Amino acid sequence: MGKLDGKVALISGTGRGMGRAAALEFAAQGAQVFGCDLNPQASAETVDLVTAAGGAMAALAPVDLSGREGAHEWVGAAVERFGGVDVLYNNASALRNGPFDQLADEDWYFTIQNELHIVWHSTRAAWPHLVARGGGSVINVASIAARLGAMFVGQVPHGAAKGGVLAMTKHLCAAGGPHGIRVNAISPGLIYTPETARFIDDPDGPLPGILKGIPLGRYGRAEEVAKLAAFLAGDDSPFITGAEIAIDGGDGSVAG
Repeated sequence: MGKLDGKVALISGTGRGMGRAAALEFAAQGAQVFGCDLNPQASAETVDLVTAAGGAMAALAPVDLSGREGAHEWVGAAVERFGGVDVLYNNASALRNGPFDQLADEDWYFTIQNELHIVWHSTRAAWPHLVARGGGSVINVASIAARLGAMFVGQVPHGAAKGGVLAMTKHLCAAGGPHGIRVNAISPGLIYTPETARFIDDPDGPLPGILKGIPLGRYGRAEEVAKLAAFLAGDDSPFITGAEIAIDGGDGSVAG
């Protein structure tokens, strides 16, 4: 018996990285997974990986969750396929980083739309289905960038958007309590994904300096984040809500 048996889990951004790892982990623990992505090919590859491993997964792609229409289309397709919603994992995001004085206004708006508004739209679309289910779990992906400034790359829009995700998590916790809906946030540190690989794998990149500030001395893996998300999705965390859980190897926890 898997710890997520009988649960329908909606996971956004399942085409690669942390979303793909979450789809594999949730399905391995017994959930029926409904994913989505902007990239149909990458989305289909994840579905194939999950089903080949014996899991249950379907997905909608391409779909853009940064607006109301796309979010409702995704949730509606999930409900039609699996009959309801027990878990919403707001993993998908897109951002634009760079030096503060060189970023265009469009970079700010793009990041807020695709890291903050995307959580609003998906949660609004899933909320009535969670209420109808008698409760459930919403897991938002924030970031340690919401609390820590980064020296190696400018992250002002990203940090601001993820700070908004943390604040939204607290307020959704209050709104969801009477309905049995738990809402928590995961704040990853440096995790190896297709997005971070370009500088983690760069022999002349900033990785050695970054690792000096991480007590465990390494970067994290997408599979480790997925296991934390699955714990928050399941019945082993019934009294955890409104929490922000950092998964960062201790980054930012000790003085340099």
